Formats: sequence, structure tokens, C-alpha cells
Amino acid sequence: MTGCWKIGNLKLKNPYFLAPMEKVNDIAFRILCKKAGAGLSYTGMTNPLTHQKILLDDKPALQIFSKDERGIKEFIKKYERKISLIDFNLGCPSKAAKKHRFGCFLHNKPRTIEKILSTIRNSTKKPFTIKIRKSKQAIKIAKTAEKYCNAITIHPRTQEQGYSGKPDIDFARKLKSKLNIPVIYSGNVNLKNADSLLKEFDFVMIGREAIGNPNIFSQLTGKTTRKLDFNDYLKLARKYKFPFSQIKFQAMNFTRFKKNARELRMKISRAEGVEEIERIFNSIK
Repeated sequence: MTGCWKIGNLKLKNPYFLAPMEKVNDIAFRILCKKAGAGLSYTGMTNPLTHQKILLDDKPALQIFSKDERGIKEFIKKYERKISLIDFNLGCPSKAAKKHRFGCFLHNKPRTIEKILSTIRNSTKKPFTIKIRKSKQAIKIAKTAEKYCNAITIHPRTQEQGYSGKPDIDFARKLKSKLNIPVIYSGNVNLKNADSLLKEFDFVMIGREAIGNPNIFSQLTGKTTRKLDFNDYLKLARKYKFPFSQIKFQAMNFTRFKKNARELRMKISRAEGVEEIERIFNSIK
């Protein structure tokens, strides 16, 4: 694959991104996706007020969420050198987002959104993007964001749809037609439709199709690489001293494309240690 892909001053190898996914996108999984060929990988959502340690050795896109501008400047100053870009989440439809009024539940607060966008833009020279959902306010928000951002991601499902139902590709096209900055398309992107979507959008995000399947990026890019598996993930998980619960969660994900997936998940669910899960995967013929 040849081409020139950029977001702001960030040069990218290709237009296929690992979408931000909570819990799935730990550093070990991001590294595997990068090895397989992902042009850019995103962290899950992070609150700028967090006191938890954030692992960023792979220099990902760091996605943040907030309902106001508190702590953003200080947070960016702390992590700016360790990341490729900052992404602000205006798309999360979860119950937690609804309760605390962040993600897509900020769409009806344009002044708050602009304050946050201005704060982020004035806090970093790194590329800055936002991710939004389909809503009555989405295009207006996108036009405001255009003043501050280097690109915009659109997931054309509504808050009510969550991650089910059909994405409204026509809405995404309409939003794209209104903007003069790159648009990243997100929503049911897979091996069959990724390249056709790239005829209309600048980049695509791979979400659920990548879960337990970092090799999707080598398939998309044509990159020649050894097929990566759970043992590759486990090696990195041990390096970063992941808790057993996270390793078990990802082990379940890595069964998705196995012939005896249901049987494997049953065995993993009963496993009481990492070595036991390792033996289960090593027993697969």
C-alpha cells in the first residue's frame, strides 16, 4: 500500500486505525495491532482527573473524556511527549456517560464543548481530534470543532442505538461534505467494506472486528508478518504485569475465531491462574 496520510503534523503509514475500546485497548493489545500494521491505535477513554498510571510506551492516540475543562491542561502537560495525538470523546453512549453527562450526552451543551475544545487546543501542539455520534447537534458541533481540531471521527449511530443497528452512512457523508478537515469513519468497518469506505472518507476505524484479532490489520494492509496469537499477547501482558482478570478477559476475546471457541471459553472461565490459561491455548491443535 502506498500513499500519504496525515493528521495535522502526524505522518501515518496507512489509513486503518484501531478504534478506541474500553478495556480491550490495553497496551499489550495496542502493541500487537501496531505490529500487525495498524496505522494508529487509540487508548480507551481516560478521565484527565485520574490518578491511575497510564501506560503509553507505544505512543498511541490518547482518548480523554470530561464534562468540563477541569484538569485537562495539567493532564496534557504530563503525557504530551508520550502520545501521538489527543482525542476527545463526544460519542460514548454508556449508562455511566449518561449519569455523569459526558460523551454524547454533552451534545446539547455547545458552550461547554467549545470551552473544552479551546482548552485542549491551547494546551498542546500535538494533533487533536474528536469523536462524535449522530445527533441533531452533531454537524453544528463538528463545524465548531473544525476551528480547533485536525480531524473528526464520526460514528453514525445515535445514542439510543448504542453499538447495535445499522450505521447511517448517509449522515456520515453529509457531515463529511460540510467539513474542510479529514473525517475518520467508524461503525461496522470490516475487511469487506474498509477500502470502499476509504473512497469517501479519509481514514477508517476498526473496532469490534479487531477484538481478539490484531491480524486484521495485516490483512487490510497486506503487510507480511507472522500471525499473532494469544501467546504474543500473554508475553506482553506479563511484561506489563497485568492482573489476572485482564488476561482472562483478553483470553476470552482470542477464542473468537477458533473452531471450538465455546469449549475454550468454558475452560478459560474455570481457570484459576495464568499458567492454566496458557496451557489451554497451547493445547489447541
